[in-house]
Amino acid sequence: MQDPRFAKLAENLLSHSVRLREKEHILIEVRGEGHALARELVKQAYAKDAYPFVRILDPMLQRELMMGTSAERAARVAKWEEPMYKDLHAYIVINGPANDSEMSDVPVERRRAHQQVMQELNDYLINNSRWTLLNFPTPAMAQSANMSMEAFETFYFDVCSIDYKKMHEAFLPLEALMNKTDRVRLVGPGTDLHFSIKDIPNVICSGLRNIPDGEIYTAPVRDSVNGTITFNTATSYMGTRFENVRLTFADGKIVEATANNTQKLNDILDTDEGARYIGEFAIGVHPYILHPMNDILFDEKIAGSFHFTPGRAYEAADNGNRSQIHWDMVNIQRPEYGGGEIWFDDVLIRKDGRFVLPELEGLNPENLKA
Repeated sequence: MQDPRFAKLAENLLSHSVRLREKEHILIEVRGEGHALARELVKQAYAKDAYPFVRILDPMLQRELMMGTSAERAARVAKWEEPMYKDLHAYIVINGPANDSEMSDVPVERRRAHQQVMQELNDYLINNSRWTLLNFPTPAMAQSANMSMEAFETFYFDVCSIDYKKMHEAFLPLEALMNKTDRVRLVGPGTDLHFSIKDIPNVICSGLRNIPDGEIYTAPVRDSVNGTITFNTATSYMGTRFENVRLTFADGKIVEATANNTQKLNDILDTDEGARYIGEFAIGVHPYILHPMNDILFDEKIAGSFHFTPGRAYEAADNGNRSQIHWDMVNIQRPEYGGGEIWFDDVLIRKDGRFVLPELEGLNPENLKA
């Protein structure tokens, strides 16, 4: 029997996240586990008189394909997929890998060749379709969260089914404040960083692009970042887990980068010129996500967190930085993680993970849950 919680989640995805309409084409892509949710999405898409299509990708097969790939093969893939992508109105990706590290031994140069060719097509899809990305609850995710499978599923559906319309309304005062802000300063253990966000748009994320959601993002003026930042949350990229990442900036560029795997960290940051500049600054607020689980879709939304992103800027908040890389790195500023502060134009807006300005208090956890 199908879990009724999938029906509610599917309805939220189709009606709120991608706003699927009659006669539209939607691609549902399952990467690993997630067939139960995909079936519910297909059923509800048909009920809306839309046209669902499904693609199933096996992570182990994808690894094998990537191990021998080349720019020439990637170009052929792009040629085959371009007509399909350009005929889509909506796109839902369900990530359900049994092993988060399946791609860890794919050589960086192989992944780089594939990404470089596919980037233009991926950018087209991001900018010209209504898309959303979510992770399916798997034993691997439950283990990363240090929870039983039953407890994790309860957590997962609570997180994914929050009132995103209410969250959007609570974000509006912060959006208005960021639109007026020039100088940002981030302070915390091992962190004293300052940069400008003047004239860079900001974007509220309240369930349209990612599930779970709960952030507002912008980008720093490309050459304005100076100082040092230390991330207290582990981060994975290209199948490798990094801890204790510390970045030092001069005029926007990462001039020193260390971690538990400093060599591989710098190999990734040397992918291209833009990889050593920042493409996103975002503030996370989701009240049910409190601790990291090495899953960026959850970790970047943690209440009392921010993330800072080496690499490509989004078109909606564009500072001109271009890169094959887009690597969200998370710092949690609640007291149990060492605390910290966010300042806008010399005014303290958040301390130890809690917004202190009256107009922003609606974003504190107890108010988003209420």
